Amino acid sequence: MVPLIINAFIELRLFDIIDILLVASLLYGLYYLLRGTVAINIFMGIVAVFMMWKVVTALQMELLGDILGAFVSVGFIALIIIFQPEIRQFLLALGTTGFIKRFRQRLQLPFFKSADDIQIELDVIAKSCVSMASKYTGALIVITRQNGLYQASQTGVQIDAELSEALIENIFFKNTPLHDGAMIISQNRIMAAGCILPVTKKLDLPDRPGLRHRAGLGITEQSDALAIVVSEETGKISIANNGRIYQVDEKNLLIKLKNELRPII
Repeated sequence: MVPLIINAFIELRLFDIIDILLVASLLYGLYYLLRGTVAINIFMGIVAVFMMWKVVTALQMELLGDILGAFVSVGFIALIIIFQPEIRQFLLALGTTGFIKRFRQRLQLPFFKSADDIQIELDVIAKSCVSMASKYTGALIVITRQNGLYQASQTGVQIDAELSEALIENIFFKNTPLHDGAMIISQNRIMAAGCILPVTKKLDLPDRPGLRHRAGLGITEQSDALAIVVSEETGKISIANNGRIYQVDEKNLLIKLKNELRPII
């Protein structure tokens, strides 16, 4: 084992170093696209199996190497099928202008990071939700974390505006074109409104929730986002996070939001 490692380092060429750096960049790029989604667990599992296969092959364990090799070869086809939405998202983003600039700005590496982490003005969101609840105005607000929800934001109208109570309430005002969809807030800006979200498939939800509640719960099942739902029928406010949803009192809304989003603010 030791001579094998020594020989590997002795035979290391410049192109080998470039190869390693390119693969590392590719893996980080894939991680960047998948982070904050349930697909990241599948991705990490595939990477772990691939690394095991390389180690087993280097140790010349032929039987286990053949089994893992067959799994990896079939896994590439499964990878395309499983990650079809993410691959489509990457290709769409790659074809848009300013992709490299947005990619560099959102990377968490020190030498790419150009600005401090932006804190979300949760008091603005909380006041807007309390105001809409008092008027029985339905609303669905999604706050992104690591996953930018690029694909979901493309289903609505791109806004990219500063966060403000007046704008939030105006978008969700009854009979306006965007009031039925979801608003996506990212990096303290209203990125899009009128967005279509995936609906949860859970059937054992209490109080027979409406489409807004099911959509808010659905997006938190498929990503690390947090959703705030204001009921148009009851005026109650609910928070959905990590695949669970619960009602919250208006007085404690801001406190609950800070607790739920504590890791990113």
